[in-house]
Amino acid sequence: MSEVPSPRLRISDQDRESALAALGEHMSAGRIDIDEFGERSARVTAAKTRGELSEVFGDLPEPHPRYDTPGTAVSEPEKPAWADIPPMQRVMGALLPILFIATIAVIITTGVTWWFILVPIGISAVGEGIWGKGWENSHKKLGKRRRRELDG
Repeated sequence: MSEVPSPRLRISDQDRESALAALGEHMSAGRIDIDEFGERSARVTAAKTRGELSEVFGDLPEPHPRYDTPGTAVSEPEKPAWADIPPMQRVMGALLPILFIATIAVIITTGVTWWFILVPIGISAVGEGIWGKGWENSHKKLGKRRRRELDG
């Protein structure tokens, strides 16, 4: 058997899963029976270090468990697609549909004339004036960006 690098290094759940998969391959190849598989898999789940895990495979040929590489860098989480949209524009985009619904509710319940619906339409026009012509189409841009990310 080859020497295990850093036998005192603690193992992860992924290392244990790799060891259990390797034990399953040995059992399907007929090197160990179901009882021995049960005993060894119990030792694998109780193992805390690479040395303890390598003892389980001491009398078995390859495959052996694959270990995590130490010091693996954690990647920075991806920035959400909507992060490029200014905060005020996001707030307005969220509030505008609520304002339309509230306006319709006010018209129905109070009997205010239909021209009251011009309030959210006016706010929408102001938003277009502030953020430019494409502010109402920002959801389409987000959809295109998501499709490109999924395709590529």
